[in-house]
Amino acid sequence: VQLQASGGGLVQAGESLRLSCAASGSILSINQMGWYRQAPGKQRELVAVITSGGSTNYADSVKGRFTISRDNAKNTVYLQMNSLKPNDTAVYYCNAFFVRLVGVPLQYWGQGTLVTVSS
Repeated sequence: VQLQASGGGLVQAGESLRLSCAASGSILSINQMGWYRQAPGKQRELVAVITSGGSTNYADSVKGRFTISRDNAKNTVYLQMNSLKPNDTAVYYCNAFFVRLVGVPLQYWGQGTLVTVSS
């Protein structure tokens, strides 16, 4: 099982980006999926998560600007980022909990995609 993130890049403040993260491999089902980010010199922090049923949770710093969604048929999670700010600059990581036949779900991380917002 692996997660492949894409969509990062360099944008100016106020612009938008859409991140995608596709899960592949032997997948039974996926519980929660989400996005985290890590800015230089800072700890990794939660950006947004979404359950298999579509319930969402956002960091206060991105509420109203970012939208997380998922396509269960494609095992893909998205992060639409609008009104980007320079302090959104970070490496963004996707995360997912894969259901197993036996045992608790396993947590996987994607490789990270860099988002740079210039002022």
